Amino acid sequence: MRRAARGCLFALGLGCLGAGSRPAAALTVNCTVTAGSINFGIYNPLAGVGDASTGALRVVCTGNGGGSTNVTVGVSLTAGSSGNYAMRTMQSGANKLGYNIYWDPQHTVVMGDGTGGSYSGAAGPITIINGRSIQATGTMYGFVQPGQDVGAGSYIDLITVTVTY
Repeated sequence: MRRAARGCLFALGLGCLGAGSRPAAALTVNCTVTAGSINFGIYNPLAGVGDASTGALRVVCTGNGGGSTNVTVGVSLTAGSSGNYAMRTMQSGANKLGYNIYWDPQHTVVMGDGTGGSYSGAAGPITIINGRSIQATGTMYGFVQPGQDVGAGSYIDLITVTVTY
């Protein structure tokens, strides 16, 4: 009888200890990216200078669960319809207009995925805390090279922006 009482008290003691120190749910992180379009306006093939324009890039990461964690956030862009980073192209039917997207306003570092002479971006480690959001914003610098003999039209390209974390 004594043994049974000890066993029961011991089990109750563990039960209380477990309930008092239950671990919180692990923190999960969710990041989203939004990228504004880069609108070059009307391109003049006779102008001696290229057309520059910008677009906004925004990444928001939110923590949900218990505690905090550190993440490194990466951003990459596809090459678009040209299939390469050396010269992206916008298209209007069969006509193509060369351009590129850069990390810098001097148009020297091509935004991409780290291949073909392009560079992906990364920030971190960033501490993400339960219930809070961290936001990072940046600028994409677009540039259309001068002297391209192209027909009139509306030129477009589709670039996919990916965030990894």
